[in-house]
Amino acid sequence: MKEVELTTTRPTLTILDAEHIKTIHQASLDILAHHGVRVLDDETRMMLGREGAFIHDDEWVMIPPHLVKRALSTAPETIVLSNQKGERVMFLEQGKTYFGTGSDTIFTIDVETGERREALRADVGRIAKLCDALPNIDFLMSMGNPHDVPTEDVYLYEFAEMVLNSNKPIVFTADNAKDVDDIFEMVSYVAGGEDRVKEKPFLLHYVEPISPLLFPSSSVQKLVQCAKHGIPVGFIPAANAGASAPITHAGAIALANAECLGGLVIHQLIKPGAPFLYGFNIAMLDMKTATVSYGAPEFRLTDATLADMAHYYQLPSWGSSGCSDSKVVDAQAGLEAMFSIYNAILSRNNLVHDVGYIESGLTSSMEMIILVDEIIDMCHRFIRPIPINEKTLAMECIGRAKMTRGFVGDDHTYENWREAQYQPKRLDRRHYETWASNGKKDLYDRLNEEAKEIMATYSPEPKPPEVVEKIEAILERRKNNRP
Repeated sequence: MKEVELTTTRPTLTILDAEHIKTIHQASLDILAHHGVRVLDDETRMMLGREGAFIHDDEWVMIPPHLVKRALSTAPETIVLSNQKGERVMFLEQGKTYFGTGSDTIFTIDVETGERREALRADVGRIAKLCDALPNIDFLMSMGNPHDVPTEDVYLYEFAEMVLNSNKPIVFTADNAKDVDDIFEMVSYVAGGEDRVKEKPFLLHYVEPISPLLFPSSSVQKLVQCAKHGIPVGFIPAANAGASAPITHAGAIALANAECLGGLVIHQLIKPGAPFLYGFNIAMLDMKTATVSYGAPEFRLTDATLADMAHYYQLPSWGSSGCSDSKVVDAQAGLEAMFSIYNAILSRNNLVHDVGYIESGLTSSMEMIILVDEIIDMCHRFIRPIPINEKTLAMECIGRAKMTRGFVGDDHTYENWREAQYQPKRLDRRHYETWASNGKKDLYDRLNEEAKEIMATYSPEPKPPEVVEKIEAILERRKNNRP
């Protein structure tokens, strides 16, 4: 038999065809040109005016299509993020998906007591350590707004805890341009200089405008500072359907797309070719509960349309998954997390955050992060191409089985079962008697035990003492300079 060398195709999910994309893009251009965005930063507004935008009523800026076209032509198709040791590990480009946690939760589930409580500075560090240990968590966000640090400095403390307890790439939040400058200083110490940060960045900044169509001065200034520093940035509208965006999918997408493109125009005018992450968050305001639903299928649908638009624009994309509206890590949390992870992978979004969120983004959970690590692994296994060749077709093995009536004892099975079968790490496939004799532990019990074990035994590669001292000095300087 002639050898066949084939692999199956990767399954994908596409929502928008070319006509849909063209219609949404045109609607977004119309929003920018006719409704405009309210830009509250004077210097940026003047810059837009000099480049051909029309300023109306002092603060409203009508952005013409040619500025959008120019910005799309200069923004890079790929963003490459390194880990903190300078190794390139995340290639944000078409066909590649990476997963990480979310930011700024108010509460956390205490891994020791199981109780919901306010997040603390140490929780940010503990979750960073957990993420460093988990193979399918590619990057980290803070997963906490610590209540035990000065409010004005909360984002600096978050970043310090992340960088001191992990070596993976970081997506960070900040309050203002000063925060960005101080965080860039920390990063320069870790990387060994500003030039190395720009050459091999290990961070990306998450910036939000305020939907609908409001660009606060702080958001714009953070965008500008990232462009100047060469820090990759996403200008990500949180245009929640029914609240800050139209209730209909098409209207919410057109609005959020316009806001993101408006941010791209500003960013590329400051520094053409600076790395920019395209995307938006369109969750749904549940009209019965008045909560923003992270588990709603509508969220996954708008994320998939986001990916289609990003592919059209040839920009790396933002996404969300691995989260739940459940208050605890239960069947609902697992169901919503699996549904969202599966869709993120099929949609081919590049940088996908919010892993580990429960309670609609208000609470973090170590157990949830570990559960999603397992789900990501399972979904990666599902989309892996099936090799079709002489070895995998197993014709000789099938011939032998005519006589033996089975495959369990065949050499082909022994040689290939590890590659052919997915072996879960946390899911239980044992016989009932074995499971019962080992304590009848359910999935949550096993996840909790693993979280405790990682906290007790895992140690991320530490930063040099001089780097730790410099980071602490930045925090102390900020505290001493506060009025």
